[in-house]
Amino acid sequence: MRDVADRTKIAVERFLGLRIMAFFQSSVTVLQSLVIALGAGLGIWGGVNLMEGYGGDNPGAKSQGMKQLMAGGGIALIGTTLVPLLSGLF
Repeated sequence: MRDVADRTKIAVERFLGLRIMAFFQSSVTVLQSLVIALGAGLGIWGGVNLMEGYGGDNPGAKSQGMKQLMAGGGIALIGTTLVPLLSGLF
């Protein structure tokens, strides 16, 4: 009788472990999407500032736009390369 209880306990623990891992994997996917969207938004905003700087011949706006554009690209790159590695932590 004890053997059946032990097997049941192990099966329940495995099931809960798989459920937690599925939730964690889903969370990593959502986080990846959010980070990529944030980077893309910042990149677009930087592109607009860059074009505005070129249109008005404003070196300050050009500089800020280029920095935002590059930062947005970097954040999107982090979202595509580093965030998926979080799923391998556990």
